[in-house]
Amino acid sequence: MSTLLLQMFIPFSRYSPILKFLTLSLFAYVATVLVIHVPWTAVLRSIVVPPIVRDAKYAVGVVALLGTTISPYLFCWQASQEVEEMSPSSGRRPLKRSPSQAPEALQRIGIDTSVGMVFSNMIAFFIILTAAVVLHAHGKTDINSSADAAEALRPLAGKLAFGLFAAGIIGTGLLAVPVLAGATAYAAADAFGQRAGLEHKPHEAKFFYGALIVASVVGMALNFTPLDPVKALYWSAVVNGVVAVPLMIVMMLMSSRVKVMGEFTLPWFLQLFGWLATAAMATAAVVMFATWGK
Repeated sequence: MSTLLLQMFIPFSRYSPILKFLTLSLFAYVATVLVIHVPWTAVLRSIVVPPIVRDAKYAVGVVALLGTTISPYLFCWQASQEVEEMSPSSGRRPLKRSPSQAPEALQRIGIDTSVGMVFSNMIAFFIILTAAVVLHAHGKTDINSSADAAEALRPLAGKLAFGLFAAGIIGTGLLAVPVLAGATAYAAADAFGQRAGLEHKPHEAKFFYGALIVASVVGMALNFTPLDPVKALYWSAVVNGVVAVPLMIVMMLMSSRVKVMGEFTLPWFLQLFGWLATAAMATAAVVMFATWGK
């Protein structure tokens, strides 16, 4: 509830530093690895030559992993934040209207995206590593909530690991809730041509804040249902991995059209990597459906 009130009544320019500060909590997962025993030789061997299991569960897991890496909601969130930060006082304008701002803007966006992806994938690696070494290796595979995951660390890795992991879970939750709910509100408002933005007051963007409230309340209500939150999170990642494919195809087609992008169409190497990523996502989804039920 507190994150919802912050989004509604604090301008984004003052609220965004809070979100940036919360990202520091993610390093708790890195610290957790440092206080537990990790068989690094086996880990490095698996990174270089990852074990591949030819069954449906493995295929679904790959789609879920890709769905958490290239999630559709991130497309809406990052683009909307770029628009959000184009306030009159900043002097920033849409690049099609002010091409002279392109070099600085594209460099900033490139650095922001690259640094964000490096750190997000690094944190994801340490989360996976912690779960594999401490939980899965000791037969703990029935985690039903993030609290269960943190509690499982206490007898296996000690109080320090438990505290670090618990801090990471709390910080991640506070960071993820506004991003997920906000991305949903942006997507809904844009789809219906309504005013959107966290810089607007609630009465200035009623549809946007209405969608934000509904998304947040539904998320909170799920905590009072018998629904397994970990399984729900897992299968939502699977859905993300499948839904991302058509969205990526549309994005790649639009980004290469002069009519849409003007002089800012993607260069050939970004088109190449973009289509390779799209093909990888599509292949994973096709393999998952092909092995479904087998």
